[in-house]
Amino acid sequence: MDRESICHSTASEQHGRYVGALKSLGVTLLELPPLHNHPDAVFVEDIIVVVDEIAVLTRPGAESRRGEVESVRDAIAPHRPLACIESPGTLEGGDVMKSERTIYVGLSSRTNQAGFEQLRSILEPFGYRVESVPVPGALHLKTAATYLGDGIVLANPAWIDVSHFHGLDVVEVHPDEPFAGNAIRIGDSLLFPEQFPHTAGRLEARGFTLVRVPSTELAKAEGSLTCKSVIFNAAD
Repeated sequence: MDRESICHSTASEQHGRYVGALKSLGVTLLELPPLHNHPDAVFVEDIIVVVDEIAVLTRPGAESRRGEVESVRDAIAPHRPLACIESPGTLEGGDVMKSERTIYVGLSSRTNQAGFEQLRSILEPFGYRVESVPVPGALHLKTAATYLGDGIVLANPAWIDVSHFHGLDVVEVHPDEPFAGNAIRIGDSLLFPEQFPHTAGRLEARGFTLVRVPSTELAKAEGSLTCKSVIFNAAD
C-alpha cells in the first residue's frame, strides 16, 4: 500500500483506547518498554507465537525487526517454555492464525516455507494440525483473515483463497472495506476497528457483540488490531 505520514499524537491516542478496551474486556496487560531504535516494535504480534503449551520466538522476514526478539523473549519466558525459528526460516506472527487445534500459517513475503516447516515441527507434537496458506494479496495472513471462534472466520476473499479454511464458516468483509478482515475475540466480545461500519453490521447480524475502537493511524503502516498485542491464557 502507498505510505502515508503517521501522526504520532493520534496514533498514541488510538493505541491508548485500544489498551483501555482490552482492560475493559478483562485482559491483564503486560506492557513492554519502548524500543526507540525499532519503530515497528508496537506490532509485537509478529515476534512471537503463543499457544497453551509453548511460545515460539519468530525470525522476522523483515531483517530490521530481528532486534525486537530479545525484549519479547525476556517478557514471555516466565509464562511459557520457549522455542525459536532459526535461519534460513523466516516467520512473523501476523501470518499465524490459530483455529482451535488447527494452526494456519500464511506463506507471504515475510514467512517462508522453512519457517512454516519449523513451526509445524514444534507444534505438531502438542497435537496441533499445522497447515500452510498462500497469501498473494496481503502483507500477512491475518491482514486478510482472522478466526473469531465458534468455527467462524472473518476474511477478505479478494486477498486469500478461503477454500483453505475447510470446515469453517466464512464471514466475508464488505467489498468496500478490504482491510476489515482483522478482529480480536475476547470472551463473548469482538474487538473491531470502528472505521469499517459495513463489515461491523455483517458481524452484528451474526450475533457478535462488538467493542469498536479507532484504528486508522497505525493502519497506515498495515498494522491491524491483532498486530498490537499477543493474547494468551495465563498458565495454570
